[in-house]
Amino acid sequence: MKIEITIENTGKRKEYEQGTSLHSIATNQIPHPEKPILGAFVNNKLKELSYLIYKPKIVRFIDITDPAGKRMYIRSISFVLIKAAKKIFPEARLKIEHSISKGYYCEFENLGKSLTVDDVSAIYEEMQLIIEDDLPFERKEVRTEEAAELFAKNGYDDKARLLRTRRQLYTSVYYLDGQPEYFYGFLVPSTGYLKVFALNKYYDGMLLQIPKQSNPNEINDIILQDQLFGIFQEYKDWLKVIGMSDLGALNEAALNGEFAEIIKVNEALQEKKLANIADDINSKEKRPRLILISGPSSSGKTTFSKRLAIQMRVLGYKPITISLDNYFVNREDTPKDAE
Repeated sequence: MKIEITIENTGKRKEYEQGTSLHSIATNQIPHPEKPILGAFVNNKLKELSYLIYKPKIVRFIDITDPAGKRMYIRSISFVLIKAAKKIFPEARLKIEHSISKGYYCEFENLGKSLTVDDVSAIYEEMQLIIEDDLPFERKEVRTEEAAELFAKNGYDDKARLLRTRRQLYTSVYYLDGQPEYFYGFLVPSTGYLKVFALNKYYDGMLLQIPKQSNPNEINDIILQDQLFGIFQEYKDWLKVIGMSDLGALNEAALNGEFAEIIKVNEALQEKKLANIADDINSKEKRPRLILISGPSSSGKTTFSKRLAIQMRVLGYKPITISLDNYFVNREDTPKDAE
């Protein structure tokens, strides 16, 4: 039995046999894509290219220029990095910490020595071999308790904690050449899709870089962000102090009724940091008359400014806070011109 598939990328409609994969449809409809197709939205829901279609659907194929495609690429190249690092340092564990400097910072646990440039080069070369072999990413649905036991057995206690607190019966586990991993989201079909990346020595660890979203054949230049990196390291150390180094631990604390105390401790830390900032401002020989606070939308700039103002009042100042929120107008009062 055939079903009709509408391809948004081409505007065409075509009938396919039930059970046809997105990969087969992509190959048929877009045989020579400008950029590799990584996945697709099927009726506006993201799916892998292995997804089989049994009913009429509207399909939009995506590449790395789509935010969802970029995330698929990041997860997939991260798995290749984890696999390569395990091959070079089987007793150590790689942790992909956070994004910084147009890339993703990674560190080893239990390495037993300082990471060198030669070590990073060896991992990079192993990643290249994995990509050249075009190994498939295989996804299996298993009972969550079995998945948790699998990761605990392999030394991934943080993943085991996370899965046990998800309250889902089944979990998707990905395998790359026999190595299991858990990702919150889909991956590309195989390692052969991941030809563009970079890996460089960075501080005590490595920086994994992916292609530019605008040009998948180029890598962004590294931008040193020493101050931001220091904040991330301080944040990581603080999480260890309060015992919340992973999301599973946070979930356990919530389930055990410890959440209120964790909030109070973190509030106390922030208040202490605010007091330190106020003291630093007060200690300057030429005290600033204007303090500017920047951050993305809904990041807490106004709240932060009000709390800092309180700390400044403790030191005898009479600060005035000026918030961007005060300068928005109602929609009906927004000025309009020819554009």
